[in-house]
Amino acid sequence: MDVTKIRQQWKSKCFSFGIFRDPPGRVWLDFSHSTDELVILAEGQIVIEVAGQIHRPVIGEEIFIPAQPIHTVRHFGTVPNVWYYG
Repeated sequence: MDVTKIRQQWKSKCFSFGIFRDPPGRVWLDFSHSTDELVILAEGQIVIEVAGQIHRPVIGEEIFIPAQPIHTVRHFGTVPNVWYYG
């Protein structure tokens, strides 16, 4: 994946760009934000639950999380993962 290209694409849509690196078993439980979000899995395995809807993204797949709904990201793999957020 071309991180520079993703960053530029997100910037053109008025999204920021950050990188999370998580150990196996990490859970980001019940978050809600006032702005829309984008997430792309770069390495590993995650499950994203948004307002009761389950997403199991493959590496490189972009997931849109609208503003306000409760969402959770679970790392269920056995190796560290990396995901981009904006």
